[in-house]
Amino acid sequence: MQISNIKDQSQAQRSKIEVKYRAFYLSLDIIKFIAHLSLKLEIRIICDQLIRSVTSIGANIVEAKSSSSKREFLNYFQIALKSCNETKYWLALLRELTPDNKEIINNFIDETEQIGKIIASSVLTMKNKRL
Repeated sequence: MQISNIKDQSQAQRSKIEVKYRAFYLSLDIIKFIAHLSLKLEIRIICDQLIRSVTSIGANIVEAKSSSSKREFLNYFQIALKSCNETKYWLALLRELTPDNKEIINNFIDETEQIGKIIASSVLTMKNKRL
């Protein structure tokens, strides 16, 4: 979908589109960042977990689109939210182990928190609709 088409959509539709793309680009940016790190064993282990958790955010949002029920849709969003929390944990560890990268990792944490807030808002909305 092109950016110009997003303006014609409702706020709820734009939010869903935005979070999917934000999650995708967060994953991509983190993967590219990791490619430039010194990969000592402890850093490599954390980075492996970080890649799994950050890519899980977007993957579960995308998977929700093919859900067969509202309950299943909600479940995928809840998993995406848990992956956001896990991602913040791995990023915090990485920030402490690579202090030279503190600023960029803080930016990743901030974006992860923003994505998490959007997902959490969607989860609360879905739960309030009494599945």
